[in-house]
Amino acid sequence: MKKLLFFIFCCLLLLNSQNILAQAPKKIIVENSDFVDVNETVAPGATLLTGNVKVNHDGVVLTCNKAYFFQKENYLKAFGNVQLVQGDTLFLNSKYAEYNGNVKKAFATGDAVMSSPDATLATDTINFDRNVQEVFYNTQGTIVNKDNTLVSKAGRYYVAQKKFQFLTAVTITNPKYVIKSNHLDYYSNSGHSYLFGPSTITSKANYIYTEKGFYDTKKNLAHFLRKSYIKYDDRLIEGDSLYYNRNTEFASATRNVKITDSVNRGIVKGHYAEVFKLKDSMYVTKRAVAVNFVDNDSVYIHGKKLMVTGKEGDRVIRAFNNVRFYKTDMSGKCDSLHSNTKIALTKLIGKPILWNGESQITGDLMHLIGDNVTNKIDSLKVLNNTFLVSRDTLGTGFNQVKGINLFGKFKEGKLHDVDVIKNTEVIYYMRNDANELIGINKNVSSKINMILENNAVETITFFNNVDGDIYPEIDLPENARKLKGLVWRGDERIKSKDDIFSAEDNELNDKLVKQGKAEEAKENVPMKIRKETLNYDKKNPKPKPKSETKEKEKK
Repeated sequence: MKKLLFFIFCCLLLLNSQNILAQAPKKIIVENSDFVDVNETVAPGATLLTGNVKVNHDGVVLTCNKAYFFQKENYLKAFGNVQLVQGDTLFLNSKYAEYNGNVKKAFATGDAVMSSPDATLATDTINFDRNVQEVFYNTQGTIVNKDNTLVSKAGRYYVAQKKFQFLTAVTITNPKYVIKSNHLDYYSNSGHSYLFGPSTITSKANYIYTEKGFYDTKKNLAHFLRKSYIKYDDRLIEGDSLYYNRNTEFASATRNVKITDSVNRGIVKGHYAEVFKLKDSMYVTKRAVAVNFVDNDSVYIHGKKLMVTGKEGDRVIRAFNNVRFYKTDMSGKCDSLHSNTKIALTKLIGKPILWNGESQITGDLMHLIGDNVTNKIDSLKVLNNTFLVSRDTLGTGFNQVKGINLFGKFKEGKLHDVDVIKNTEVIYYMRNDANELIGINKNVSSKINMILENNAVETITFFNNVDGDIYPEIDLPENARKLKGLVWRGDERIKSKDDIFSAEDNELNDKLVKQGKAEEAKENVPMKIRKETLNYDKKNPKPKPKSETKEKEKK
């Protein structure tokens, strides 16, 4: 039994001694020096190495002109043309350096330059901790690689990840833009940048602001979150999430999207948008609405899909599927809408209906024509199956005008002079100044002209082949007081800008707005690093040297 215990004790002692040896720091090995000397006055306790000095420590090779080697402390001071090399991944050059073999840390100063296969850092002082494979500096530094130049007051480089991290003011200068941030992670191999906190990207094309974002400086692709926007000379794009392609000047925005046109004084909102800057076009959906300033008033246009194309002065707005619009004194509905700013023509297509004041107007096709000089609505055309209806002011009947086409002129935003032509029919409740019913005018003619004041008929004139009469109310039965085809749709009338949206639209909006507020309420944390960043070298391996390739071919 005693022998067994003694054997176990010896084994444990042996294992412990092996662990101690494994944990013991490796010694710095001097591989070359032209001259070796000891001078206690110059460097007490050190060996003086001079000329072509080369030392090795655990995979790191340091060369210099002169060195003080403190063998007992496993420590080295290097002078003149100092270079520390770690494999083929890191080269550290300076005028002076110190290296501690016990803690595996290096300090370099005097025109210090760190080089890796992907970037070069130049600063006054560099510290290198081999244990965690991190380089850090607290002096003004400049980093240069193939695509960008980075300038910062301080920074840290993670060797394994090939990542520079900046927690103070940093500027990335690219031939196409300049990025500024106080918190930025830059991967030198992929050119991927992760921005956190107030950050800007400035170029001739636009100005971008974000507080959380990703930018691929090689491919010029970006994704921005948190209070982000893209600002052009004439347009501002905002959204909870923005995607941007600088090569094609394409941007897409998701949730709480707002696009402001500063030149045309217009705004487009929705929860998803695509903007093609080079084509001067945009596409907006998910509770989309366009707000344009016309006739000293705002016009709200809603459709499931909105498209805006063309440059200033030649812009076309298209709205599709269940289109609704609202202006203080006018509103309407149709299947689709087409508006051209160059000719100031807006077409209401597919079962259009228009409410102007108290009048309801329907027809197969409607044209609203504006005046580009005064920026006001000038006239209205209703083509085929025209119907103009309004309630009698005091009674339960309807004033009705029916014909083929309608041509109207606006005055101060309201219909004033109206002509209805071809096969016209009228039922009109005539009242005196005391609003007493005189009779009901019912007739047919070739043409009717009406002058309206304050949305009420002031005068009505009939032309050619007039046939009809004014009937006392008692002599005209109820079934004769409505023209064929009359459909009163007063309950559908859009009375406010909120009425242009359906219950489904509002439900979607409430859901997305709630999501946006919940996201904004969260603590802002740096963006998660993408897999494409972490796996960049795996998917983009560097070409092997020609000599190595030839050797393999021989084999």
